[in-house]
Parts: sequence; C-alpha cells; structure tokens
Amino acid sequence: MEWTHCSSGEDALTLAAHCCPNRRVVLSMAGIPGLLLLLVLLLLLCAVGQVSPSGAHWKPTWPAYRLPVILPQSTLHLAKPDFGAEAKLEVSSSCGPQCHKGTPLPTYEEVKQYLSYETLYANGSRTETQVGIYVLSSGGGESSGKSRRKRQIYGYDSRFSIFGKDFLLNYPFSTSVKLSTGCTGTLVSEKHVLTAAHCIHDGKTYVKGTQKLRVGFLKPKVKDGRGAKNSSAAVPEKMKFQWIRVKRTHVPKGWIKGNANDIGMDYDYALLELKKLHKRKFMKIGVSPPAKQLPGGRIHFSGYDNDRLGNLVYRFCDVKDETYDLLYQQCDAQPGASGSGVYVRMWKRQQQKWERKIIGIFSGHQWVDMNGSPQDFNVAVRITPLKYAQICYWIKGNYLDCREG
Repeated sequence: MEWTHCSSGEDALTLAAHCCPNRRVVLSMAGIPGLLLLLVLLLLLCAVGQVSPSGAHWKPTWPAYRLPVILPQSTLHLAKPDFGAEAKLEVSSSCGPQCHKGTPLPTYEEVKQYLSYETLYANGSRTETQVGIYVLSSGGGESSGKSRRKRQIYGYDSRFSIFGKDFLLNYPFSTSVKLSTGCTGTLVSEKHVLTAAHCIHDGKTYVKGTQKLRVGFLKPKVKDGRGAKNSSAAVPEKMKFQWIRVKRTHVPKGWIKGNANDIGMDYDYALLELKKLHKRKFMKIGVSPPAKQLPGGRIHFSGYDNDRLGNLVYRFCDVKDETYDLLYQQCDAQPGASGSGVYVRMWKRQQQKWERKIIGIFSGHQWVDMNGSPQDFNVAVRITPLKYAQICYWIKGNYLDCREG
C-alpha cells in the first residue's frame, strides 16, 4: 500500500479512489469530519489484502516534452458576428475511437490552419490570426492527429456534490467557475479561463450572450444574522455567484472550420480573458500524458452540472480509450459540466513536489455508431504539445514562458 499525505479534501477522495477503485460512495461534504470518517471507513474496508508500506514507492511523474513554438504571423480584421447561435451544452459525432485511430494525420499546412484562431473582443469586433509552427533545438515536433467525445450517467451515479465554503473556496475546487452561457470553465492564470469552444461558438457563429459573456465565482452569501446560532453545522452554507465580464475570447479555427465534420471535435477548447484579475489560486495547464501513465489510469474534474443547480459536482473515473487528441471515459456528468478542466496530480521531479495540472477539457457526451449499434462515451479534448504551445501563448504572450509542459 502506498502512503500519501492528504492536504485537502480532494486529496482524500483521490486516495480513497486509489485504494478502493471498485467501491462507490455518495458523500455530502458539509465539513472535514464527515470526509475523514468516509476516508477511514474506506481504508478499513479495503485494508484486507493490502501490504504495509515498503520504503521506496513508485511515483507517477510528469513527463518531460520537447515543445513546439506557435507564433502569430498575420492578423485579419473580420466583420462583426451576429451572435445568433443557441447555446449547446453538448455536441455529437459519429466517429468513435477506432474511427479516429484510422484517420490520416493532417499535413503541416492543415495543422497550421487548425491552430490559427479567431479572437472576439468585448465591443463585438473580431480578428483572425494565422500562425506559424516552429521546433526549437532538435526533434520533438508533433503533428496533430485524431480523436473525439462523450457524457451522461453510467449506472450508479458516482458524482459528489461539494458543499461548504471550506471546500468550495479552497484549491482545487475553487478553480472551477461558471459561464453565463451555462457551461463550466477552469482558472488557468490570474485572468484567464479555459473552457470548451462549443460553449461560446457553434462552429458557424457565436452563441447568444457571448458578446456580454461573464464568468461566475462562487462565494458565500452575506448572512443577515437571524437564526445563525441555532443553525445546524451539518447544513451547507448558502453560496452565490460573483460575476466578472470577459474582455476577449480565443477559439481555434480547427473548431470553426471543422465543426461540421469529425476533425472539429479535436479542437473543442477556448480561452477567455477576464476584464480584471480574479485573485484566486489557479491551476496550470500541462501536456496530457498517455493514459497508462496517469495515476491509477484516472482523471478528475469538477463542474456545474445542470441537474444540480448551484452545486459544484466533483467526479473521477478510469480512462476507457484514447486517441492522440481525445480521452474517452464514462465519468458521470450532465450538461453544464462541459468545459470543465480535466486534471491529474503527479510528481514534479524538478521541484520535488506533487502538482496538479489540467491535461484536457471535458467536451461532453458522444453517441458513436459501433457496427450498427449505438454506444455512448463522455469525451475530453487532450492538451497535446501543439495545443499546449497555443494555449500557453494565449495566456503568456511570450513563447519563452511556454517551454515546459
């Protein structure tokens, strides 16, 4: 048995999942005591057959990647969009994992087109930026490939509703934010939010309300003082959203050009820049390792599922399949969770510490025709080296700050 220090509630849930991968528990987290009780019970239930710690442990470690560089080459001003699309909280594709694995790799010119991007500003103006792709030093350039998408509830609902400001306002749950279009996003810098492209753009035009797009941060409601002494500690504290306007958005042309066909699914991500700093801890992005290198083969994410209004919902599950651009799994989720940052916690060798990074963006539910029989998945878009270089440049504005994935 590997012993792990738990510094937060989500660490404890991760440890419980690692020790008892086949047990499902529903937990209403109103405070630390309930969480610790759950963890103790799970460890006791799973103790039979476990061996005592042995001195040396294997640590799932963040891989080192040679990263490409993506730089703007030219910018063209476009006409203002009409913002006429209806918000879609899920997307669909008929191309599943095997279909994607058989798709030819795009050419260099095609990849440049997919990674070119459109920027929408708060005043309604927009631009299109063409990019160049460069490889520094030797080796390491990777071309984009193939992949697709997923969602829904699979059997027993294994999601956890997160209650209480002790959890909601602390890392990593505090990095999850709500978009005014109905989706979820994740804080990835002092003023940037990563989300799914379909939350703001349907592939043809921008979603209604995108010009006045806002991002909501959960915070406790102000108490009026009545009945405070008699309230039960087990009753979750009421929360509300504080909203910040979005200054501009970036959407890759791979989504805009390809939404009508399968390649668009690989580029279902967008970055939002806020009008002011949010002053919360954020989660860094990272290149998605192969599924076999993920701790326990699992991913984690938290989102605002629309069947649990006002609640932040956390879940974890195994990755069932993968392509170069997508992760296929059956994490329980509902519309509203789209755009959530998919993350894992791994050992950072250089800094000698554990670190969480976002390795993908939850896209949604996908129905796939498997030999004439429909099969459903939940799908996340992987952050590949090329996507990392693009998103990091959007955040930093300097490729020299994007050399480590």
